[in-house]
Parts: sequence; C-alpha cells; structure tokens
Amino acid sequence: MPYLDQEARRREVDEIPRTQRERLAFIDFQLYFLGELRRQDLIDRFESGPAGATRDIAQYKEIASENLELDKAAKLYRPTKAFEPLFDHAPQRVLTALSQGFGQGLDAQSQPMVRCEYPTALNLPAASVIAPITRAIRLGKAVRLHYTSVASGRTLKELVPLALVDIGLMWQVRAFDRKHRQFRDYVLTRMQDPKVLDDRPVLKEETVEQDVLWNRVIELELVTHPNHPRSEIVEMDYPMVDGMLKVRVRAAHSGYMLRRWCVDCSPDHSLAARDFPLWLKEPLDLYGSEAELAPGYVDPRAGNGKKIRAM
Repeated sequence: MPYLDQEARRREVDEIPRTQRERLAFIDFQLYFLGELRRQDLIDRFESGPAGATRDIAQYKEIASENLELDKAAKLYRPTKAFEPLFDHAPQRVLTALSQGFGQGLDAQSQPMVRCEYPTALNLPAASVIAPITRAIRLGKAVRLHYTSVASGRTLKELVPLALVDIGLMWQVRAFDRKHRQFRDYVLTRMQDPKVLDDRPVLKEETVEQDVLWNRVIELELVTHPNHPRSEIVEMDYPMVDGMLKVRVRAAHSGYMLRRWCVDCSPDHSLAARDFPLWLKEPLDLYGSEAELAPGYVDPRAGNGKKIRAM
C-alpha cells in the first residue's frame, strides 16, 4: 500500500469496526509508550489465538507500515524513528494504563506496565454500596439507606441518586433528599444497606433536570499565583494559554474542585503560593455556586471578610 499521510490514516482507521480499532490502538500504544510489541502481547490482552494476533499486526502494518520494524533477533516489533501515533492517546487514560495496567479478566490482577508509584485509595466504598446507587442512577429510581453524618449521626434516608462525583479524596453522590426536599451531596462510604425502591416512583421535581446548581456550568480563569517565585514553572505545569487556564465546573461542586486543584480563591491572593500555585483571577465568578469550600473564598455579600456559604 502506498504511504498515507496522517490525516488519511486517521480516516481509514475511523472506518474500521470498533472492536478491531481497539486492537490497533493497543498495538499503537505498545509501540508508542513501551517501545516494543510481541505477538504474545495481543494474545494475552485480547485472549486471541496466534493467527488472530498475526492478522492484527498485518492490518496495522497495512495502514502504517512506516511505524514499526521487525527486530528479528529479539522476535518483536519496535517503533521506527519515523513513528507517528495512529491514535490520539488521552494522557489521563495513558497514565492510568501505565500505572495500573489493563484489566485482563476477572481473575487477573492488573500490574503496572512500567515502574510506578501512586497513592493507594484509603477510603473506597464497598461494591455492595456502589451497585444499588449506580443502578438507581441508571434506571431513574430512588433508594432507601442509612447515612451517618457529623450533624445528625446515623439516620434513615430516601434519596434519588443523580450522579457520582469524584472530589479527589472521596466519592460522593449527587442526590435529591426527600426529607429536606433539596439536592445535596452524600459521601458513598457513609452509606449503609442501600436498597433500590421499585415502588416509590421518582417525581419530576426530583430529577437531574431540576437541579439548578448541577446544570449550571461556570467558567473560571486561573492564573499563576502572584506571589509565586517562578511563574514560568506554573505555566509549564498547567496547559495555560497567554498565562491563563480556563476551566469549566458545575456550580454544585465548584468549591470541591478548586480545593482539589489547590487554587487560592482569596480576593487578595493571601494564601501561601508554595501550597496554592494557582489563583482565581476573578472570585466574583463563583457567585451563585457552592463555593464555601474553595480555599480562601470570601463571599462578596458577607462584609468584613467574613466567609459565608454561597447560595
């Protein structure tokens, strides 16, 4: 096959069935990030036979022959100096795969693909809690469960789960609370014995479409903390354009996200730059969102620098 430019190769790949694209993407990944590909890698990953693995490699070579060459001595393929990735590999997914491996069957333990150290989650919820919550989200059902909070201790609740939210240190559920008649956030690890309620239909007012803060998305402008001694380093660490990083967050979780990203939200950038390399350029952009947990945030209506909950 004659040489195809990058755009033509991408178009050809887009026409291939999804299952086959996954195999080609795996070949691309192995060559790009690990620098080698064995036929056995495909056999192990997709539980295919030798003939199937050979066909996959042949198809990849047909589309991008200049990307790989056979190392006959080692009996494997290596990327050429002219290698150009055939797929757009999302960095977050790449790092997850490299650090935790690809899942390979129910009984196999995923192993990192390169030496890697990453923090172990200390507070993951039990699968017996996750399952009924996610079923309720998927099927549009309510749940009954016991929930333990700092203010009320252990109580029985009826919730309408709407979405999972990863706030960094823990997983939460955005849900409608039938007792308080409000949309609120609940920590998964504090839930016990959730049961899906098939006989308690969800009302229109309890659906995600009625959650104003969830549906409101705000754009925030983040810049290097004015007191940081090396602004160029911060601009390298984050994908800034003209010294600014624009992010979009849901108003329901703006405070959580800004805390997770270590953003100084004080109007006078008074927090330590070594701990908060980013600064929220315009704190007023948080008006009307759940911003009380944003580091240093002062609601403009509070007066005298007193923090209050943003409504």
